[in-house]
Amino acid sequence: MNNNQPVYLNLFKIKLPLPGIVSLLHRVTGVVLFLAIPFSLYLLQLSMHDEVDFQRAVDLLNHPLILLFEVIIFTALIYHFFAGIRFLLMDIDIGEDKKPAEISSWIVLAATAFSSLVFIIMRVF
Repeated sequence: MNNNQPVYLNLFKIKLPLPGIVSLLHRVTGVVLFLAIPFSLYLLQLSMHDEVDFQRAVDLLNHPLILLFEVIIFTALIYHFFAGIRFLLMDIDIGEDKKPAEISSWIVLAATAFSSLVFIIMRVF
């Protein structure tokens, strides 16, 4: 008998391969970037109003919690960028096999870590 009912997949119990994790994180970073749009637009509007509001925006960006937010948003942006390039290459049949997909996944993670580290060093120090 063929059972066509939907199957509940618990992602916490499934051992995803690295390319699957990279794919999942690409979706998560897309959501994070989408949710950051209102705050980013608020800062843009604030900075373009006048000199006093521009200084308020600068002061706001120098707050430690906002600095943490900046690092998270930058990391999400750069990860989404590198993973997006990886997926575009896969769309034109480059790196679709198991081994190249795993290597490109490691490259995405390493490039994101390096870029985030450079951003933190430049922004904090």
